[in-house]
Amino acid sequence: MIEARKNKPLGRKSYGSIGHLPGSRLGPGDHHVSPGQATICTQKTRDCHDIIVVQEKLDGSCTAVTLIDGEIIALNRSGYRATTSPYEQHHLFADWVHWRESEFRMILTEGERIVGEWLAQAHGTRYNNLTDPWVAFDIFTKDNERLAYDAMEARIWATKLHVPRLLHYGDALHFNGAVSIEKVWARLTELGSSEGNIDPPEGAVWRVERGGKIDFLAKWVRPDKIDGLYLPEISGKPAVWNWRLRATRRDKHLCG
Repeated sequence: MIEARKNKPLGRKSYGSIGHLPGSRLGPGDHHVSPGQATICTQKTRDCHDIIVVQEKLDGSCTAVTLIDGEIIALNRSGYRATTSPYEQHHLFADWVHWRESEFRMILTEGERIVGEWLAQAHGTRYNNLTDPWVAFDIFTKDNERLAYDAMEARIWATKLHVPRLLHYGDALHFNGAVSIEKVWARLTELGSSEGNIDPPEGAVWRVERGGKIDFLAKWVRPDKIDGLYLPEISGKPAVWNWRLRATRRDKHLCG
């Protein structure tokens, strides 16, 4: 049990799955949100208490950073220490977290975690303008409660970390805060990713908030998106890197 906690500090996954909206490309094990939830996201909210926040869905490796027993720890999506991963990209992530440790200590209190997309290695989308190789999209309390968008952004604002591009924010001032997939996709393709996508954007995530809390999330992925297109284990070709570590951890100097 002690050894398991050492390798899986949270005792759980770092991040779960999000249901898909109609028309989204489903992968193995994926599921749709209910028809009622899809309506709230894309057609009409229940009332003025619903807030709909839509952000770009970035294409990389879902990873997390937690503060456990005073230690800042880099994790993969399954909840294991990034340093135990068989993949180079996760060891690179652990090095990067070590270098940016002070920022994570500004954000997190004991038992909390922040989750984001590690974009250093291209999966199905290449990026050529990374402000940072990691983009944060969720913060969870020690009780595993997801923070609402404004609360999350306020935590991150004081650091140099980034969040995905905001595509829509529908609140009580705009009674029908819902927004269609077509409008979100048009907005995203018009703007492009803030990270400089070479390939078409992957999609978007709808956050439905109510009473200052997250009610549920939903996502839409473009139907022709191919998962892991640039990963060596799928492509049979060398890895494609959007960003690389150019110095040693000891030097504490990293650049892309």
